[in-house]
Amino acid sequence: MYRISELAAAVGLSRTALLYYEKQQLISGKRLENGYRFYSDEDLQRVRLIQQLQAGGLTLKECKVCLEEKIDKDLLRNRLRQLDEDIALKQQSRALLAAMLGEGDLRTWHEDLERVAPDAHLNWLVKQGFTEKEALRLKWLSKDMNDHETYMNDFMKVYETLERWGPGNEKDTLKALSLLPEAPADILEIGCGTGLSTKLLIDNTDANITAIDNEPSALARLEERFEEQDISGRLSSICVSMTELPFEKESFDLIWSEGSAYIMGVQKALTQWRPLLQPGGYMMLSDLVWLTDQPDKEAMAFWEQSYPDIQTISTRLKQMDAAGYDVVDHFSLSRESWDNYSEPLKKRIHDLSSDMSESEALKDIESELDIYSKFLGQFGYQMFVLAKRD
Repeated sequence: MYRISELAAAVGLSRTALLYYEKQQLISGKRLENGYRFYSDEDLQRVRLIQQLQAGGLTLKECKVCLEEKIDKDLLRNRLRQLDEDIALKQQSRALLAAMLGEGDLRTWHEDLERVAPDAHLNWLVKQGFTEKEALRLKWLSKDMNDHETYMNDFMKVYETLERWGPGNEKDTLKALSLLPEAPADILEIGCGTGLSTKLLIDNTDANITAIDNEPSALARLEERFEEQDISGRLSSICVSMTELPFEKESFDLIWSEGSAYIMGVQKALTQWRPLLQPGGYMMLSDLVWLTDQPDKEAMAFWEQSYPDIQTISTRLKQMDAAGYDVVDHFSLSRESWDNYSEPLKKRIHDLSSDMSESEALKDIESELDIYSKFLGQFGYQMFVLAKRD
């Protein structure tokens, strides 16, 4: 015979829990003449059996059914399925925590977060100690906090000798420039890179040009490009983030951005850059878009990871209208523009492949080139010439 305190000690439960068991008729204590409640060895063993059943995920109510009737196998199957689901979630949680400690791959997590909460993602990365420049590159390129430095070193090694870091050619840039209704006087070029488009803007306008980029090595090459050219102070270059432009409102009558607005988000760029334009000013912005309403699943899967904000042309046009712009015209970059970028890149990868065979950056670039070769035409860069609406 066991007093309730003795039974509680034997099974590792509280007195309150045992009284609840008794209320649910799971055990049955007897009150003796001296007023104390006592429990039998049968009660002890029933409690231990209940504890074993609860370890399988059954509720007390379900335990009682199992004690009093034949086992309900459908009930057990449901519990087993629920436990499998719980275990899978716990494994995901463990994998994430391990990855954040440097013991696994964080890429999928960063990709998912970028898709559902891009601004919060960027702010969180900055709070983890990354500069804004590093955080932006992590979002779009390495997608793993633990391997970011190695990834970026490899990425820059691939691109350091290349003239172009994205699709483009002179004809397409000049075509976009020719669509402007008025000749510009003050141009802000955002994401100027090494200055290929900058040169065309200088050679084909009389405007003063402010070229900005957040990559010092690109700006150094831009400055070398114009070192021997007398442009009478028309060009100034600034190393600054496109998200924090240090200019007064209405400073420019043309903003020019080829293939860079995606870094901060096209909709955000349309909104944040608009105040810098003078009344009636213009913007030329290019962006990667779907050129078909039914792209191949492989292409969709790739861009869902690499550029989750890719949209159709019609969606971008609606966003531009909502942001306060009239569309002057738009057109797709030519195949020549893509070849100008992809062909030198292929050769560069070939030259480096033996020394960088394990590089994640190199593998990612190769995957992107493979998508170009298979599906270019289902997607492409679109050049949009916009007018600021009063």
